[in-house]
Amino acid sequence: MFLDVLRRRNPQFITAAMALHQSGQIPANSYVLDLDAVEANARTLKSEADRNGLKIFAMTKQAGRSSSFCQAVQRGGIEKSVAVDMACARATHRAGMPVAHLGHLSQVARAEADAAAATFRPDFWTVFNAEKAHEAGQAAHKAGYRQNLLARIKAEGDTFYRGHEGGFDAAEIVAVAEGLDRVEGGRFAGITTFPALLFDHATRKVKPTPNLSTLSRAAEALHKAGRRTIEINAPGTTSSVLLQGLAEAGATQCEPGNGLHGTTALHVVEDLPELPAMLYLTEVSHLSGGKAYCFGGGFYIDPIFPDYPVKALVSPEPTTDASALLEVEIPPPSAIDYYAMIDAGTAHQPRPGDTAVFGFRGQAFVTRAYVVGVSGISTGNPKVETIENSSGETASWPV
Repeated sequence: MFLDVLRRRNPQFITAAMALHQSGQIPANSYVLDLDAVEANARTLKSEADRNGLKIFAMTKQAGRSSSFCQAVQRGGIEKSVAVDMACARATHRAGMPVAHLGHLSQVARAEADAAAATFRPDFWTVFNAEKAHEAGQAAHKAGYRQNLLARIKAEGDTFYRGHEGGFDAAEIVAVAEGLDRVEGGRFAGITTFPALLFDHATRKVKPTPNLSTLSRAAEALHKAGRRTIEINAPGTTSSVLLQGLAEAGATQCEPGNGLHGTTALHVVEDLPELPAMLYLTEVSHLSGGKAYCFGGGFYIDPIFPDYPVKALVSPEPTTDASALLEVEIPPPSAIDYYAMIDAGTAHQPRPGDTAVFGFRGQAFVTRAYVVGVSGISTGNPKVETIENSSGETASWPV
């Protein structure tokens, strides 16, 4: 899927990454980022957000909270991040990218609230219930400021990934807003959900979920109650071509993640303004039973896609040629991905040390892969900027 798009739209990225690996500058088991393309993508998204009057925050988890990624996004004009959890907040803060939005998708644990307020002072803090609102407000009060609170809302028929459920009853939003205004150290600032947009495989289009209508109905109720200025945070499957529709639906905030490196589901079926800027690179370890085993650690096939045949470019030298494409068997999610198995029963025979390049919809933060930022690809002068773990911390590589 994404490898086909990479080969066609950013082939120089593939060859640069393979050359850097073969020269010993990139480790096996790495998500590699084209920082030039990331910066250009961020600039495209920021320009479109500005045109539509949207605040824009960068989601960094998919790129492993990489510090060089954060800095490329900032150079592209997106100044602040949305932190999916406290690990994201710590990593982006450490990289010099302020936290604009905290608490969504993951709430802040009670014992971390004080540190979150004192260290990050997020512009917005999402809460799912009154208890979490009081924790956020008390922490902000101790830190000497009043926290803008976003209420995560839900209604019958809304769409949530399993394990993502939770929030206030949307039908009670006026009372919820009044309650959040009474929180010491807090104030009601607006509403949020996830996902507001979702890729539909049948039509190969991104469509609004019922959640977006829930946000609209809640906003209308708040307006009727006299609240004219509220924030409407509507993340999900964010590309620049979708921002006008979000704004027309009433959204005031957007939060691109995979869009920053051109790997949303829509990027597979349409050539969007954002270039693909992430690949997964590893190395052949050994051969056994007609298979070439390559090092794992970063294999993550996003379950939003139906099963599909996985292929990799496998070669001892940089190439994007179709002759180097080989089928790969990846262990199921229930197994530890120490290795994946490449078909070695073809005319193109893999050998230990060969580079293997894959294209995935990145979610580096749930893997044990390295994350490598490379600059200069667009000018033909590739340079490794950072080699970090999936929490944005400098990796001890090579040992």
